[in-house]
Amino acid sequence: MLIKRRAGWEMPESEATPESAFLDRRRLMAAGAGLIAGAALPGLAAAETPDPTLDLYPAKRNEGYGLDVPLTKAEDAANYNNFYEFGMTKDIVDASRRLATRPWSIEVGGLVEKPFEIGFDDLVRKLPLEERLYRFRCVEAWAMAVPWTGIPLASFVALAKPLSDAKCIRFETFLNPRVAPEQRQRWYPWPYTEGLTLAEATNDLPLLVTGIYGKPLPTQHGAPLRLIVPWKYGFKSVKSIRRISFVAERPKTFWEALQDSEYGFWANVNPAVPHPRWSQASEQVLGSRERRPTRIYNGYGDQVAGLYKGLEGEALFM
Repeated sequence: MLIKRRAGWEMPESEATPESAFLDRRRLMAAGAGLIAGAALPGLAAAETPDPTLDLYPAKRNEGYGLDVPLTKAEDAANYNNFYEFGMTKDIVDASRRLATRPWSIEVGGLVEKPFEIGFDDLVRKLPLEERLYRFRCVEAWAMAVPWTGIPLASFVALAKPLSDAKCIRFETFLNPRVAPEQRQRWYPWPYTEGLTLAEATNDLPLLVTGIYGKPLPTQHGAPLRLIVPWKYGFKSVKSIRRISFVAERPKTFWEALQDSEYGFWANVNPAVPHPRWSQASEQVLGSRERRPTRIYNGYGDQVAGLYKGLEGEALFM
């Protein structure tokens, strides 16, 4: 897939101004700017609201998760994103900023000992954060390598205390058509949903991600909380999570509901199983002209292949 890069993207003021000066300015302006923004456009993000989790970044890196490929430049990863709630192009940075990420809470329910709701800012202080370097592979055949910060999903599962009948987890994102214009399109099964088996979720690799490149997650990457499952195609890594449910049956996911012959539940990376409309044998490296061979399970086969013993055939990968 040919990646078209935009030229001349302008760095926002918050990146150019020294952090201490910028935060002082935000504190002075937050009350007035936030009230004006909230009154004029309910549900939209207040640009001057300070992030109360800044003190947690950068998190300590877990050296057990390294890379054998170069890290993608932060600006390349920041400006080439799928977030279909805000548009069908990769240029959704500005549109995604309409999403207010404070206050934000996550509902946890289904087959758990006791359903609960937890504020995002409480969650990130309840369970320790760590940074991990992961490869990321999109089903569209482009790839990057990113330092994510987050909570191991297995730790969250332990916090939730699922019942013995729980076999899968269903993730659901926000639903707000006023903020996310593509959610007005009724032929899509909004809100976006994804799922994992409980065995996949309790593997060491999946992360509930809260940050990237040593800073809190920006909206185009799925702020404030998203999933990363590095051995699966990127559409499995649901963004802006609002609800997590433990269920007995495999949930029907967003893209599976639209076209299960192209976007199945498993979506494990495999160069030998093509997408119906393009090859998966190689991948385009984001931010470069390099095209390299795709690796089965995106290179994480040693850690995850055992999850799929007895499940054979193409269905396991698409």
